[in-house]
Amino acid sequence: MGHNLFIQNALSPPILFFFLGAIAYALKSDFEIPSPLPKLFSLYLLLAIGFKGGIELQKSGFNYPVIPTVIAAILMSLLIPLICFVILRFKFDVFNAAAISAAYGSISAVTFITAESFLESQNIPFDGFMVGALALMESPAIIIGLLLVKFGAPKDRPIKKKMKWGSILHESMLNGSVYLLLGSLLIGFLTSAIDPSDIKKMEPFTGDLFYGAECFFLLDMGIVAAQRLARLNKTGAFLIMFSIFMPILNAVLGSVVAKFLNLDPGNALLFVVLCASASYLAVPTAMRMTVPEARPGYYISTTLGLTFPFNIIIGIPVYMGLVNTMIPQIG
Repeated sequence: MGHNLFIQNALSPPILFFFLGAIAYALKSDFEIPSPLPKLFSLYLLLAIGFKGGIELQKSGFNYPVIPTVIAAILMSLLIPLICFVILRFKFDVFNAAAISAAYGSISAVTFITAESFLESQNIPFDGFMVGALALMESPAIIIGLLLVKFGAPKDRPIKKKMKWGSILHESMLNGSVYLLLGSLLIGFLTSAIDPSDIKKMEPFTGDLFYGAECFFLLDMGIVAAQRLARLNKTGAFLIMFSIFMPILNAVLGSVVAKFLNLDPGNALLFVVLCASASYLAVPTAMRMTVPEARPGYYISTTLGLTFPFNIIIGIPVYMGLVNTMIPQIG
C-alpha cells in the first residue's frame, strides 16, 4: 500500500498545484496571485468545512467518540507545546522556544483539508465532528506558549512588552479562523437540525466548488512555501531537523491516543494530522503581538517552508500507514 499511496498522493491535483506554485517561484516566473484572492479562498475553505462538519455532527450527535475525541484533541494541544519547549530550550532562548512550541502545538487547517481530500481519494470514511477538534486545538497552544513566556522570561522584561491577558484570550479564542470555523460549524448543525432542505441550496457552494478552491489555494501555498524554504538556511540545522522530526513524533503520540480512543481509520488519520501539523497563521499573529522578542523567521519559515509541505506530500501517506499499523484491527 505504502508505495502506491505516496504516488497517488503526490500526483493528486491539490499536491500537483502546490508543486506548480513552488516551481513558479524556483524558476523566477512572473506568475503571481493577487493578494486578496488567497485570503478569500482560505475563508471559503474554512466556511465550507465548518458548515459540512456541522451537518455531520448533527447526524452523529454527541455520543462516543465525539466528546472524548474533542477532549483528547484539546489535551494534545496543551501537551505538545510543552514537549517542544523542553527540546527547543537546548538551542533557543525562552521567547523563541515558546513561540516555536506554540506553532507546533497548534494546527494547520489546510493540512487538515488536504488530509480529508486524501481520505476521499482512498474511499476511507471520516466524521464531520473532527472539524470541532480542528477548531478547538488552535487556542490552547497559544495560551501555553504565552504562559511559558510569562513564567520563563527574565523578570526585568520591559513593562511595555508584558502581556495583557484580555488581548491574549481574545486573540487565541476569537481569531478569525477559529471564529469562522466554529460559527460555520454551528450554522451547519442548526441548518441540518431545523430545515435540512436548506443544505441542498448550499451544496453547489460548499460541495462542488470545494475541490477546485482547495487546488487554487494550494497553488498559492506552493509559492509562499517556496519563498520560506529559500530562507531556511538562516534557521540552522537544529531547527530544520526539528521541523521534520517533531511532526513525526507528534504523529506517533497522536496515533497512540487514536488507538486508545478506538477511532476509525479516517478519524484516526485526521486526529494524527492535527497533532502533526503546525500553525503558520493564527500563532504567528498572536506571537508577533505579544512576544516581539521571538524571531518570526524561526516559527514561520519552519512551519510554512518545511513542515507544511512535508506533511501534505510525505507525512499524510506515512501517517496513514502508521494508523493502519497501530490500529490493525480496523485498518
